[in-house]
Amino acid sequence: MISTSTDISAAIRKANDAFEATFSRGDANGMAGLYTEQGSLLPTGTQIIQGREGIRHFWQSAMDAGIKEARLNTLEVEEQGDTAIEVGHYTLKGENSTPIDEGKYLVVWKQQNGNWKLHKDIWNSNQSPA
Repeated sequence: MISTSTDISAAIRKANDAFEATFSRGDANGMAGLYTEQGSLLPTGTQIIQGREGIRHFWQSAMDAGIKEARLNTLEVEEQGDTAIEVGHYTLKGENSTPIDEGKYLVVWKQQNGNWKLHKDIWNSNQSPA
C-alpha cells in the first residue's frame, strides 16, 4: 500500500469497515449516511447518481438484487488536507458468500466534522462484458 501517512490509511480502513458492516446489515439508509450530502456514485452502465436519496436507492436496489456482502481492500491512499483519494479492489458476494463481482474502485473522501465521508465513488468490474 502506498500512503502519505499511516493515520490516513487507518482512518480510511475504519470508514471502509463501516461501509462493509452497513452493507452486510442491508441498511441502505445507513449506506447513504456514509456519503456527503453532495456525494455522487459513478457506477458502470448508468448515469451519475447524486445526493443521498439517489445513493440510498442505488444501494437498496443492489441489496434487493442479491448482493449481500461488499469487501474493500485499499491499495493506495493519499491525503490532501480535508480530502483523501483512495484506490482499491472490491469483491461483491451473494448468498452463502457466492462471488458475484470483483473489480477496482476510486473514492474521493471528504473529512466532515472529524469523520471521513465518501464524496465521489466510481468503480469498474474486472469481468469482461457479456
